[in-house]
Amino acid sequence: MATMILVRHGRTTANASGTLAGRLPGVRLDEHGLEQAARAAERIAPVPLALAVTSPMERCQETLSTILEGRPEQPSVVVEDGVAECDYGEWQGEKISTLARRKLWKTVQTQPSAVTFPGGESMPTMQARSVEAVRRHDAAVTAAHGDGAVWLCVSHGDPIKSILADALGMHLDLFQRLHVDPASISVIRYGEGRPTVLATNTHAGDLAWLAPKQAPKKGRKSSRRRSDDAVLGGGAGPGEASAAADLGGAR
Repeated sequence: MATMILVRHGRTTANASGTLAGRLPGVRLDEHGLEQAARAAERIAPVPLALAVTSPMERCQETLSTILEGRPEQPSVVVEDGVAECDYGEWQGEKISTLARRKLWKTVQTQPSAVTFPGGESMPTMQARSVEAVRRHDAAVTAAHGDGAVWLCVSHGDPIKSILADALGMHLDLFQRLHVDPASISVIRYGEGRPTVLATNTHAGDLAWLAPKQAPKKGRKSSRRRSDDAVLGGGAGPGEASAAADLGGAR
């Protein structure tokens, strides 16, 4: 099973001014957002990428360009409508402070599964197309590059939250409990039995531990557990040395 690195775009001029950008054209990273994207690039740099997927919005493509700049390997890039920003319809371009006074705002906070934005899409539709897109690309990367492959997806706050909620088995009505900051990094691995969420909304630390490990030496017996099985006792973390960790430590 491949591993997906999810990155939200860096801060934009709309974020800084408290405006809901949605799918409006011309919304780009501000100076701080470019710095955030550069820090994300440093964190991801040690990890070979099999594929890079981005929302068609300019702010995501700018973030991805910063992440890929100067990398020794240049993965294929796919612009994916499925991970585009939510279509907020008539709410696009409005101040968040204004939207917070509307009746629908409370439903957005407490029961997003019941929300359809006026002139836009519903939040369940946003989640369904976002999850379908990342699972489709993940399956393709795994088939083409093997279980140890890592790929990147750059998207937006609400789509990423909805993808994380799906991976965590959370109802969409609970997804507002998650937080996804500009240029934050989350990590998901889709397995045979279940998705595994390895990180959410992280801001620091390189991701070298995600780099594909060397294949087992010939003749070495592999663990009988599936690679996505939960480790009893928590295991030894990335790069655990033996299956002894499966029972909480060396015997």
